[in-house]
Amino acid sequence: MKYSLTFFICLIISGFSFAQTDELTAAEEEAFQKVIDSIENSFSYQYGEIDLQDGLAKLKVPEGYKFLDETQSAYVLTQLWGNPPSEVLGLLFPEEISPISDNFTYAVEIEYSEEGYIDDDDAGDIDYDELLAEMKKDVSDVNSQRMEQGYGSMDLIGWASAPFYDHANKKLHWAKELKFEDAEVNTLNYNIRVLGRKGYLNMNAIGDIDVLPVFNRDIDKILASVEFTKGNRYSDFNPDMDDVAAYGIGGLIAGKILAKAGFFAVILKFWKIIAVGAIGLFGVFKKKIFGQKDDGNA
Repeated sequence: MKYSLTFFICLIISGFSFAQTDELTAAEEEAFQKVIDSIENSFSYQYGEIDLQDGLAKLKVPEGYKFLDETQSAYVLTQLWGNPPSEVLGLLFPEEISPISDNFTYAVEIEYSEEGYIDDDDAGDIDYDELLAEMKKDVSDVNSQRMEQGYGSMDLIGWASAPFYDHANKKLHWAKELKFEDAEVNTLNYNIRVLGRKGYLNMNAIGDIDVLPVFNRDIDKILASVEFTKGNRYSDFNPDMDDVAAYGIGGLIAGKILAKAGFFAVILKFWKIIAVGAIGLFGVFKKKIFGQKDDGNA
C-alpha cells in the first residue's frame, strides 16, 4: 500500500517532542531524510524508447532526461504534490532533478486528450496579439469565481514564448507567463501539443518564469521526442470514420473549451503546486510540519 509523503512525515512527528525553534534537531533531520531517501529509492526511472498508452505513441526519452511511467507519475502528482487525480501518461524530469529534491526546477507532464481531429486550416490566419488580449480577458473574467472558491486571483501577463505551429510535423508550442496572487515570482506554463488522428498529446512544463532559458535550450529535443505511431498519426485521419474537434489551432491555444468547463477556476490552482510542490518539500514540511519559532509564543 502506498502512502503520501505527508502521512510518513506525520508518523515521524508522532515520535518526537519538538522544540519551537527554527531548526530541526539532528534526530529530526535524520528521520526526515530517511523518509525522503525511501521515497526517492522507490522510483524506477526509464530511458530509451517508451510506449505511451498501449502503443498510441512513442517517446524517445531526450538526452539529459529521465521518465517516470503513468503509475509512478500519478503517485507523484496526487500523493506527493497534492494535485487532483488525472490520467497522466508520464513525467519527464531533467536527469539531475528528483520529484522531491530541494533543487527542483521543472517537470514535463504528458497526457493524451481524445477530443477529435483538430483542423489546422486556421493556423496561418491567427492574430496572436488579438488572441492574447482575448485570453487575458477570459482569465480576468473568472478571477471572481476563483476567489469565491478560495484559490486567489491570477493574471495572464503575456506570452513568455509566442505560439509557433510546425505544419510539417503537426506540433504546436507556446508559453504563458502567469502571475498568481501572493506569489513573489511569476509562473511559466510551457505548452506543447502534438496533433494526432483522434486527438493530441499534451505536454506541459511548469516552473518559475526564470526557468524559461533552460527550457528553451531543450525545447527542440523535447519536441522531437514524441511521435504518434502508424495508424494514429495526423495523416491517418479518415473523415468517414473519425470525429473532428469543435475548435482549431486558435481554440487549442486559447483553451476556450477548457475555460468553459471550469479549467481556469480549478485546475490552474494546481499548476503552481506542480511547479513548487517539490521545491517546497524541504522548506515547507520542515517549518510547518516539524514546527517553527512563533515569536516566543506557545
